[in-house]
Amino acid sequence: MRSERLAHSHWPAPLAWAMLQVLLVGLGLMSLAWNLCALVLYPLLPRAQGLRVGRAGIARGYRLFWAVARASGLLQMDAQALRAFADVRGLVIVANHPSLLDALMLVAQLPRSACVMKASLARNPFLGPGARLARYIRNDSPRTMVRLAVDDLRAGGQLVMFPEGTRTTRAPLNPLHSGFALIAQRAGVPIQTVFIDTSSPYLGKGWPLWRLPPLPIAFSVRIGRRFEPRPDVKATVQEIERYLAAGVQPLPPRP
Repeated sequence: MRSERLAHSHWPAPLAWAMLQVLLVGLGLMSLAWNLCALVLYPLLPRAQGLRVGRAGIARGYRLFWAVARASGLLQMDAQALRAFADVRGLVIVANHPSLLDALMLVAQLPRSACVMKASLARNPFLGPGARLARYIRNDSPRTMVRLAVDDLRAGGQLVMFPEGTRTTRAPLNPLHSGFALIAQRAGVPIQTVFIDTSSPYLGKGWPLWRLPPLPIAFSVRIGRRFEPRPDVKATVQEIERYLAAGVQPLPPRP
């Protein structure tokens, strides 16, 4: 870790590293606090009200994290373009996946949205209550995941998905899984593409939490085309994969 003052950051390297860890720990503590609240609210609120409260609470928590991160000067995020979709009902939003922070950035601007999460996390007593309150989509099995997602979309929800399945590991992006197109086709809703751009390898695949990246860490969002669902799911996936691959920015180099 370098000791000299980092370019474009008012933090010397040791303090920047410490502040970055404080931000991550704060995010974890905030998540734990919200999950404890959700544990109490889940049996008390009707399903529809719990869904609204749960998703809005997660979105506001992530917005708070990004506000503090921007104030620190270490992380910059520009996702204002997503606000145009905040109240759109019945929409699948798909994006490339360069970093662990991608979902936090999208969900912060989309309080109506749900995410797909591992069933084991949904059952975790410390991490699962918030997701259960928000009625996030469990991936117990492909059939269950598709059914829950379709029901949510037909009820006016949104679904945020990263069809690469994991963070991007090869340029321009990993091959896309077909689940997002199948869900959109069965729900009869459009697919909105989003490009996530970053100048930093921070929290990309294989990047350890403790390693200090070049600063500042910058993320931005560009809005792509909207695709209508088609009967041929495979053709839809291929078309969107070609489109995303042609428009995504190259992965940032690792120092």
